[in-house]
This record gives sequence, structure tokens and C-alpha cells, in this order.
Amino acid sequence: MSQDPDLTVQALKTAQTQMYEGRFDAALETVRPILDGNPDHTDALYVSAVCARYLKQWDEAQAHLARIRRTAPEFGRAHQEEGHLLRDRGETARALLAYQRACQFNPALLASWRAQAELLAAEGRQAEARQARGQADRIAALPQELVAVTHLLYEGKLLKAEQLCRAFLQKTPHHIEAMRLLAEIGTRFGVLEDADFLLESAIEFEPDNTQLRLDYIQVLRKRQKFEAALEQARHLYESDPANPIFQSHFAIESMQTGEYERALELFDTILAHLPEDPATLTSRGHALKTMGRHDEAVASYRKAFAVKPDHGDAYYALANLKTYVFTDGEIAAMREQEASADLSFQNRIHLCFALGKAFEDRGEYDAAFEYYERGNDLKRVQTRYTSEQMAEELQAQASVCTADLFEKQGGKGCEAPDPIFIVGLPRAGSTLLEQILASHSQVDGTLELPNILALSHRLRGRKRVSDKTHYPRVLFDLTAEQLRTLGEDYIENTRIHRQGAPFFTDKMPNNFRHIGLIKLILPDAKIIDARREPMACCFSGFKQLFAEGQEFTYGLDEIGRYYRGYVELMDHWNAVLPGQILRVHYEDVVADLETQVRRILDFCGLEFEQACLDFHTTERAVRTASSEQVRQPIYQSGVEQWRHFEDHLDPLKQALGPALETYRSGA
Repeated sequence: MSQDPDLTVQALKTAQTQMYEGRFDAALETVRPILDGNPDHTDALYVSAVCARYLKQWDEAQAHLARIRRTAPEFGRAHQEEGHLLRDRGETARALLAYQRACQFNPALLASWRAQAELLAAEGRQAEARQARGQADRIAALPQELVAVTHLLYEGKLLKAEQLCRAFLQKTPHHIEAMRLLAEIGTRFGVLEDADFLLESAIEFEPDNTQLRLDYIQVLRKRQKFEAALEQARHLYESDPANPIFQSHFAIESMQTGEYERALELFDTILAHLPEDPATLTSRGHALKTMGRHDEAVASYRKAFAVKPDHGDAYYALANLKTYVFTDGEIAAMREQEASADLSFQNRIHLCFALGKAFEDRGEYDAAFEYYERGNDLKRVQTRYTSEQMAEELQAQASVCTADLFEKQGGKGCEAPDPIFIVGLPRAGSTLLEQILASHSQVDGTLELPNILALSHRLRGRKRVSDKTHYPRVLFDLTAEQLRTLGEDYIENTRIHRQGAPFFTDKMPNNFRHIGLIKLILPDAKIIDARREPMACCFSGFKQLFAEGQEFTYGLDEIGRYYRGYVELMDHWNAVLPGQILRVHYEDVVADLETQVRRILDFCGLEFEQACLDFHTTERAVRTASSEQVRQPIYQSGVEQWRHFEDHLDPLKQALGPALETYRSGA
């Protein structure tokens, strides 16, 4: 039975006092009841690890830290404690890696920066030692309140971090680091407008602060303000054109605006001076892949892990091509790295997904599933997603966005017919439908635009904790002018992705949750529901490591329940918006391409063009995981791939329940 939360907090405070007094045995006894009730309690495990180290109980300390790594892999202080433990045991090389990981997960860990400086200096790496000392000096000079804010921020205690940071800013307005931290808190909460404003204001006060501009670039990119992000990156680059960090950011932002040739030139410039930089080699591979230069992309990825054998990002990038087959030597190298205790958490995730793909290609399906499952288990630890919370969100849409809402508010939005929304689940064939449409002379293919999701966050506002249904209820209260303005803003803010055609696609799959909002602000927009057989769709999502935004895919139960909720909500939208959504089944497209292409074009009010049937010959940048697949003709082999894993998929079948049969009903 778990302890009362107040008693747990008090016990931890008591244990910390006992530790400061050197009473490590007593502190261990104080936290033992916490761990009896909750063996994965991070703070209690951390206290136990520290005490065990001071008592020279090395194995016990390591066991506590290993448990933290499994349940809270980004807890920086645990990595710092591991560094202390390894250093005390004389394993200085591994200690340095642990300290570096600690600072990656929490850059305010003063002891880790100082330890790095000492260890690097002892190895004769003086330049790196000076950088570590500089970071330590910077942290030591910060007000203690902001150091505490940083610790809370990087330990995921965002509400406490926000409260403390705002209190500090009330006493010390315009403190640059406090403004930057509050912006980062806002970013993690998804309140990107606030973060944008804070960083823009901070830069006005301190225009030469590099970290502000780097943070600002990230926020602008998340807001799809690609031109603005490019300008910030250009400013840094022009201030010091020889700086490889600035070159890299300018290259990455150039890619976001479609300027791939310039990005490649910049990556090549970096590699001329740093020929073995794995991150640049991998980024260069991404650019080449997006441009359709497959062989060059493969070579760049392979060089990245040749120079850094644990660089999981490059291995996974190869797997994510969907067309690459790993060699025996590459599989052996991946397995060796994945088995290493010193492999970083993110590299382990990348390698697990890559190994899953490698063994699947060889027909070794049990081994493949083992790695896919391990990668998903690791990834799920990083997320806060719960099926219960998503079910509440989907139910709120159905209960609020009724026929009464559309009768009251319908027809008031922006009348632009430009957007064609392709919604559904990822891996349901949306990229294929986009490629078909983008092959039409009247349609621009864009990418997965987050504008609708960002608008839903904005409408939800700061009330999302205390009033979970403020959005979508607020849709009843918006005026005709507000609805029209929101639609016009969407059209204007997405213009950067267009090439001048009268229509364009927006293939963010999660927009199915916000069809009510879409039809109110853009009543003439077309909506296509890209649907795929549930077992195939869900297992394909389970195998895919998404960059962000698809947290429901990291468990068979989670993705099954999400698909079931999707089917139920789409049934609702079809009931209250009859005839306004076209459902396209992936299997039907595969079986009879021309019939489905004509059906899609007719729904969108477009004349038939042969190019839509020859979609695989269309030259355009494709940024999603299916980029290589849509450059090939339609193939049948992918439809039933999930059956190779059927023995492992009972949890998925149970979670899908009636959706296994009803996903085609009402089509």
C-alpha cells in the first residue's frame, strides 16, 4: 500500500536532513517504507543510492540507479550520482560519460560541470575543460531561485517551476535568464504564443544573447513560423559565418523553408572542417532523403555511425527509409551497442526500433517484435500520455460539437476553399493520398501542419487544468468575426508552404479530433478521412518511432484504444456533418487505384489528371516516414504484414474491440 503523499514528502525531508548530518543508515531506514509502497519512487531511490554510495555499498547504489534509469531515464541527478559512484570506484572514463549525460538532462547541475572540468583536464583535454568550467561559473553566478527553477523544469515539475519563476520575475522584472526559463516552461506546456512573446521581448533587451536566439528558433519552428525562424538563424550565421553551430542551425532552418541546396552547401561546409561530425552527417542524410537522393542519403547515414558506432539516430534513419536492408555486420554492431550499459537512453531507443526493422526484413519476427516492444517500452516512459485522458478529450468533442453547434455557428467562417485536410491515424496512407493530390496541377502538397492543433491549444487556454472542456465549449461563444478571422489567419499562416496552386493539402492526422473547429472556421474546406484496416494501421504505428506528437503509439493497448476512439468520433462527425467528409480506405486504393483517384478528385472538385495515377514519378520534397514508399508504385505486400506478428498482438485486438469490425461501417 502506498504512503500518504504528505507523509512521503515529510519522510523525504527528514531523510535529506539525516544525509546532511552524515547519518546515512538512518536516512535509508526513513525512505524504506516509501519504497515498500512504491518501489519506483524516483526521489526515494535517489536518496537510497546516495546513502549506499557513502556507505560504500556499491552494488546496492548501482541497483537503485539502474531502477531510476528504467523508470525516469531523464532524471539528471541520477546520472550525476552515477558519475560520483563511478568516480569513487576509479572508473573515470565511464564517470565522465555519466556526468555529460547528467548535464544533457539537467544543465544546471553544478557538480557535474565541475567534475567534467576536472576529469577532462586530467585527460589533457584543456579546451573542453575550460568550456565545462565556464558552464559551472555561469550556473554559480545565477540567483539560487533560478537554479531551483531549472532543476524543477528538467525534472518535469512544471507547475512548481512556473510559480517560482513568476514570483522571481515579479521581484526582478526583465531578468533575461528568468524570461528565458519562463518561455521554456511555456513551450513545454504548449503555450507557444507566450513563449514567443517572452523570447522576442528578451532579445530586445539583450540582442547579443545567443541562447535566447537559439531558443527562439525552436519556438518559431514549432509555431510553423519558418521564415521568422530562418531569419533568426541567418542573424546568428551572419554574426559569425565560421561558427559550425550557427552554420548547422541556418542549414536546418533552410531545409524547413524548402531551400535544400543551400542546406546541403552549409552541411558540406561544416563537414569540410569537421568531417566526422555524426550529427551533421545525419542531418545531411535527412536533407538528401527529402530531396529523393536515396543513395547519397544512405552513404551519409552509414558514415555517421562509422565514425560514432553508438549513433543510433543514423541507424534509425536508415531503417526509416523503409527500403534499406541492413548487412550482417551492421546488425551485429547494433546489437553490440544496444547491449552496452553505457549507451545513452535516446540512442538505445533508436537502435531498438532499427533492430526491429532489421529482423523483420529477415523474417525473424519474434526477434523483431522483441526489439519493437523494447523500444516502445522505453519511449513510453518519456511520455505523460494516458488513454483515459484522450478518451475524455474525444468524448468532449462529441458531446459539445453537436448539430446544435453547427446550426448556430455554421457558415460564419472564412469561405476560402483552398485547404484539403487529410485526417486519420498516422501510417493509414495519408502520405499516399497527399502524393496523389499533390501530383495534380491545381494542388500544392505541404506537410503535417500543426496550425489547427496550435489553435485548439490557444482556445483551450490556461484553463485546461481547471476546466477541461473550455475548448470545445468556447466554440459556441465565438462571434462570426472571430470565426472568420481564425479561418483567414489559418490561410495566411500556411501560405509559406504553398507554391501558388489554388488548393493545398494539410495532412496532420490528429486533426480528426478538431473537425468541428475546422468546419466552423473554414466551412468550405474539404476533409478526407484516410482509413486503414485497424490491425495493419495500429501495428504499423507501433513499429514507427515518431519525432513527436504521436504518444499514443508507444503501446499496443494505447494505440488500439486510440483507434477505437477515432472510429467512434468519426462516426459522430459523419452524423452531424453528413456528406462533408470523404472516407478513403487504404486497401481500396491499393486494390483499384484509378477508381479511388477519380473519387477523391471528384470530391475535391478537381478534373482528372493522369499525373495523379503516376504519383510515384512526381518530384517533390516529402518529409514524412513514408517518403521513400510514395516514390514507388502501389504495392500489395504491405497490406497484411501485421499477420507475421499476430501471435504477439492479442492486447491490440482486445483494445480495438468492436472497431475490428465497425471500422468499415457507414462508409
